[in-house]
Amino acid sequence: MTTLKSKLQEDLNAAIKERDELRSSTLRLTLAAITKEEVAGKEKRELSDDEVQKVITREAKKRREAAEAFAQGGRPESAEREKAEGEVLATYLPKQLGDDELNDIVAQAVEEARAAGAEGPRAMGAVMKIVNPKVAGLAEGGRVAAAVKKMLAG
Repeated sequence: MTTLKSKLQEDLNAAIKERDELRSSTLRLTLAAITKEEVAGKEKRELSDDEVQKVITREAKKRREAAEAFAQGGRPESAEREKAEGEVLATYLPKQLGDDELNDIVAQAVEEARAAGAEGPRAMGAVMKIVNPKVAGLAEGGRVAAAVKKMLAG
């Protein structure tokens, strides 16, 4: 069975052969981040696919934040580059939930939390506890929190 890490490695080799600079440099950096994580503990270990996915998610988030920062700083070329790298990484992640899907999950969780007696500001934590496992890896934390806040306020 191919691991996610070996798939990244194969895709990197293919990208190098095809002289696809964007893909190869993005995958190279991501594999470096994975390796760094593997040697971070007391002893070197192989990351599971789930752990590799977390690294990719983190790398993709860095690209998104950098793209925003560059865009605000008036550096559109750099912003485009970061965005493009983020898109390369997105192909290795589960498809992100659309706003409608996310709102449906949040609405359901709000009802569950209310039924369990969670009210007011305390409801936020209760709702997040219900929502998080359902959307893990499918929506970014900040996006989820914003949706929950909006739903509780409304």
